[in-house]
Amino acid sequence: MSSSRLIDLHTHSTASDGTDSPALLVEKAAAAGIAVLGLTDHDTTAGWAEAAERLPSSMSLITGAEFSCVYFDGTRRISLHLLGYLFDPDDAMLQSERARLREDRRSRARRMVDNMAADGIDISWEQVNDLAGGGTVGRPHLARALILSGVVPDIDTAFREVLSSRAGYYVRKADTDVFAAIAMVRSAGGLPVFAHPLARRRGPVVDDEVVARMAAAGLVGLEIDHPDQDDRDRAHASRLADELNLIGTGSSDYHGSNKPTGLAVNTTSEAALEALLALPTARRPIGALA
Repeated sequence: MSSSRLIDLHTHSTASDGTDSPALLVEKAAAAGIAVLGLTDHDTTAGWAEAAERLPSSMSLITGAEFSCVYFDGTRRISLHLLGYLFDPDDAMLQSERARLREDRRSRARRMVDNMAADGIDISWEQVNDLAGGGTVGRPHLARALILSGVVPDIDTAFREVLSSRAGYYVRKADTDVFAAIAMVRSAGGLPVFAHPLARRRGPVVDDEVVARMAAAGLVGLEIDHPDQDDRDRAHASRLADELNLIGTGSSDYHGSNKPTGLAVNTTSEAALEALLALPTARRPIGALA
């Protein structure tokens, strides 16, 4: 999707598993010509204030977060991610769930470090914790520690050979049921959008019937243009969004040097942004769109 203004609604900072501070992320987005930036760190709103403080007068900030969710189809646990935009960060239920998810990410990462150390892999929890810098701990921090320790040459190798669910060191996350997550985001005045719904390279994806149930439960959008979705799946997602009256978005899912994807490699259309902002929300964008 393209637009006259560059609109990138899915990015990460050092508040979770990105490598750019919120301030640097805003600076890079401005340099890239982005007019509307969505900050959606994993399970946290910790980067919002810094990003807002450094926001240029010409740019708008859509505050949000990305929630790790799960759908159980009776035989398989399917992981999926939900983007929540413009919700009330002080909502008690959503605040509690974010804290639970962050603590689980931290505990999970430490258990994975212990698993690797027990197998003779030279990596320490102190090193991983330092790399996270006080933000939400994720597998990218483990990957960077493995690179710095000389265990693997790059992040792709770290995920493929050491950190994947097929490796012996993996620990499953305690994700949120996706229907519960949709309800919590809506209750907090937010807009839930299904992130990269057909990113098959990440693992199994849910079928159209599940997305229809999510839409009936309050989902408002579907991320169509995303680096992990090929042209065929983007076309399918676009048709599905039309059928279910969902707003189709696009984004880079930028993580700084933790992923090769640059800012605004995929974007959201003006029409989609307008449709999102026409819905009732607890917060308004910060900056030029306010």
